[in-house]
Amino acid sequence: MTLVRQGPRRLAALVATFGIIVGACSATPAASNAPASNAPSASTAAAASMAPCGTVNLAVNPWVGYEANAAVLGYVLQHELGCTVVKKNIDENTSWQGFPTGEVDAILENWGHDDLVLKYITTDKTAQDAGPTGNEGIIGWYIPKFFADANPDILTTKTNPQILNKYADQFKTSESGGKGQILDGDPSFVTQDQAMINGFGLNFKVVYSGSEAASNKAIQSAIDQKKPILAYYYTPNWFSAKVDLVHLEFPAYTPGCDANKTKIACDYPPYHLNKIVSTKFATSGSPAYTVIKNFTWTNDDQNHVAADITDGGMSDEDAAKKWLDANPDKWKAWLG
Repeated sequence: MTLVRQGPRRLAALVATFGIIVGACSATPAASNAPASNAPSASTAAAASMAPCGTVNLAVNPWVGYEANAAVLGYVLQHELGCTVVKKNIDENTSWQGFPTGEVDAILENWGHDDLVLKYITTDKTAQDAGPTGNEGIIGWYIPKFFADANPDILTTKTNPQILNKYADQFKTSESGGKGQILDGDPSFVTQDQAMINGFGLNFKVVYSGSEAASNKAIQSAIDQKKPILAYYYTPNWFSAKVDLVHLEFPAYTPGCDANKTKIACDYPPYHLNKIVSTKFATSGSPAYTVIKNFTWTNDDQNHVAADITDGGMSDEDAAKKWLDANPDKWKAWLG
């Protein structure tokens, strides 16, 4: 994804910036004033017998859902295992480049990238699949529900994609050059929108907002003003609780329908999101690898943390702690 999954947290830059989180400490994810039953004393004792955690380099890709993953996992690694967690704000493609150099130990939310899997996992063997996150991802084209209700035939895109050309004039903007606009997010996100325009013969143009936050702002503004907007969007996404959007379905994805990357006549595939780690990290004996491998949660879990970070104005650490305090059974299972 390069998915749409807030403010400055969703960065559009394609170069790495580094934010070092505070180092090891002995506190547990439960608050010091929380009920004693939440304190994972047994796991803390187990952690003490493990190999030292050391430094864990986490790639943080530019959408808030991913940031929520990193917030919660980073908190557990730091406070429960005594790891020094280094978060690196970089885009998806750049993240993979950090595996052979040791600059990145883990990607916490991978959206496909078959080409990168082939290079780094299958061929070079510098990376490994670390299992599912538990999140199910969908990428697609979305419109406001009020517009779908007023124009129900637009929902026939699954059998008649060209119906969109009927509405191209209503979706055009000053940036789309007389064509209908499909608003994409960060240019680094996973997208096949231009190829779908070509494959379906649509009179539309891709225009990039530059970030998830900018796209959300444009979507919210259009809905508030009752103006049509066609936007690249994905779930899980905390913003879905704030806006009423309808997914335009296209002919369903089948293996190979997207083989021609310049002309695609099918929808996006479903994404069973997973984690990727460097082979060096996976074989290092670090207890952090076990936690990352065991990490799973739901779309709702991620959305709650992401909403607290973005809509609730909480720091990553406070949002993570809030979720961890409320879900001790879930995160204790990650400790193995």
